[in-house]
Amino acid sequence: MTGYTTGEPIYALATPYAPSALAVVRTSGDKCIEMIAPLFSRKKKLLESESNSLLHGFMKDREGNRIDEVVLSVYRASHGYTKEEAVEITMHGSLPAIARLSRALESAGFRQALKGEFTYRAFMNGSMDLTEAEAVEEIVSAKTENAQKDALERLTGSLSSALVDIKERILNILASLEVYLDYAEDEIIDEWSYPKSEVEDIIEKLERIVSTYSSSRLYQDGAMVVLAGAANAGKSSLFNTLLKENRAIVSSVPGTTRDYIEASVIINGIFCRLYDTAGLRDTEEEIESEGIKRSLSLIDKADLILYITDGSDASLPQETDRVKVIFSKSDISKKEGLSFSSITGEGIKDVTSLIFRCLVSGRKRDESVPSINSERQKEDLERCIAILKESMSMAGASEDIMALCFQSALSSLEGLLGTVTTDDVLDRLFSSFCLGK
Repeated sequence: MTGYTTGEPIYALATPYAPSALAVVRTSGDKCIEMIAPLFSRKKKLLESESNSLLHGFMKDREGNRIDEVVLSVYRASHGYTKEEAVEITMHGSLPAIARLSRALESAGFRQALKGEFTYRAFMNGSMDLTEAEAVEEIVSAKTENAQKDALERLTGSLSSALVDIKERILNILASLEVYLDYAEDEIIDEWSYPKSEVEDIIEKLERIVSTYSSSRLYQDGAMVVLAGAANAGKSSLFNTLLKENRAIVSSVPGTTRDYIEASVIINGIFCRLYDTAGLRDTEEEIESEGIKRSLSLIDKADLILYITDGSDASLPQETDRVKVIFSKSDISKKEGLSFSSITGEGIKDVTSLIFRCLVSGRKRDESVPSINSERQKEDLERCIAILKESMSMAGASEDIMALCFQSALSSLEGLLGTVTTDDVLDRLFSSFCLGK
């Protein structure tokens, strides 16, 4: 591991480094309470405090000078986030006070924590498994309520519980194999038979979990939605209307938008990166031509393309799951198909509903099935499914080979839960966290 430890006293600012009403500094490690006590105005009270208690007082430096008025949240070993001794210091969000407290803690023997080190310790000390640790970062980085709710479900163990249940079922199959293999050849016991229906049911449950990946990523990462079409078709007007602010210049002069404009908006619970692009037309103007090239590049990468037209186009693109034609300026003339007016607001709800339907199409999932959100989780589950399917195709093989198959499937689940995990996986996960987590 890259510098991660357990036990060594660490500290970190858990709130943004900016002037604010309050700031929280987290500490954790062996003898953490004993090390902080000399810096606290109520030393004896802190040393005698029970776990989960709050203490009001003042933090001091080594010379006894007051740093700030604080409230300490005290956690004895096996309690709290990391399961180590820990003290969380709530203070005023004064940058000079935070700097002075940091120096005092370092002089007392604390070192600044690495990114994700508190969560690493929670994982190593059995407070959470790897899927729950990943959920902590997903909650912090969530852009929408749906993404946050999904991650919270994983943090509270919905995925872990389902995977542990499947792990136990595979262990039971392995146990029945081991019993058979442990008997000597001359001992009479019933033949071991491949548990086909049990394995099929396990595979079906794993595949249902894997099927949640695309919808979870949609809510976590969002989608790229590009407004395309001819010059002066009404793209910028729709862009501004969806954002509910005037970000793009709107003009009757064709070619006003010469480069794409990007903004973020949440549409029906989905985080969308919305792009207003240069009007598609033949032009010899160098800057506008470059803008059109960039627009075409965005169109190639988009999750959804809304082709905006006022009805004057000689031809329109063929609609697909990824390309939809929308008519603008419905206040002036009505067209067949979905239309809108940025002046009156008519049809805008229909546009947002279309965006939502297109983005979630093929991504609907059973809410009773726990969701996954990382490529690592998906790969481990797919590996387990592939191994189990291979075991079905080899059902007539020797019991030794069957045992190896089920052991490999079990290893995939253990890697997913973090019971057997390489250091590079842990490094990659926890280093993506912010300080104080």
